[in-house]
Amino acid sequence: MDIPLNVKVRCAGSACGKSVALVLDPTSERVTHVVVQEKHFPHTQWLVPVDQIVEATPEYIELGCTLAELAQKDPFVEPEFVPIASQPDASLVAMYAWPITTFQPMLEETMVPVEQVPPGELAIHPGARVYDTHGQHVGQVDEFRVDPASDQITHLVLREGHLWGQKDVTIPVTQIDRIEQDEVYLKLGRQDIEQLPAVSVRTG
Repeated sequence: MDIPLNVKVRCAGSACGKSVALVLDPTSERVTHVVVQEKHFPHTQWLVPVDQIVEATPEYIELGCTLAELAQKDPFVEPEFVPIASQPDASLVAMYAWPITTFQPMLEETMVPVEQVPPGELAIHPGARVYDTHGQHVGQVDEFRVDPASDQITHLVLREGHLWGQKDVTIPVTQIDRIEQDEVYLKLGRQDIEQLPAVSVRTG
């Protein structure tokens, strides 16, 4: 089963959004969730367990839940308040605070979106970079192929090249050294990758 990034998602046959991330357990090399962004405003992103996928191809993902059931899933992104330090405006300092020349930053809070990735897991987004065994950038993640019985990753589909010379190559999971946040490191060198057979580039 192919679980692609940035493709259309359907809920019980109705268009509901697109896949904007996959959540992986890097230790067991399992896909645990697909992140679905709603088609309509406010474009909420939902964390959907992978067992809700009833069909997946390089062009789309079909979920077994309805639109209403999708809206009951856990949100993937939630706002959180984080402290920030701000410096006083220099012109105000010059006008009102002379001759004081040293100031402490003022602590404030700002609201930022924070991804709700389950503990011990990580998210892979469209455009996640892939590196060869020498640390050289060789392409980006196009999709993962998994065993539907175990959700275990079996292959990484790597997209190489520029828009005018793109090709996809399929890399067995045994040739993945490690997976980090939006980064995949391979056990193969660039020449080894270039010798792998190409597959059709997904255009959806």
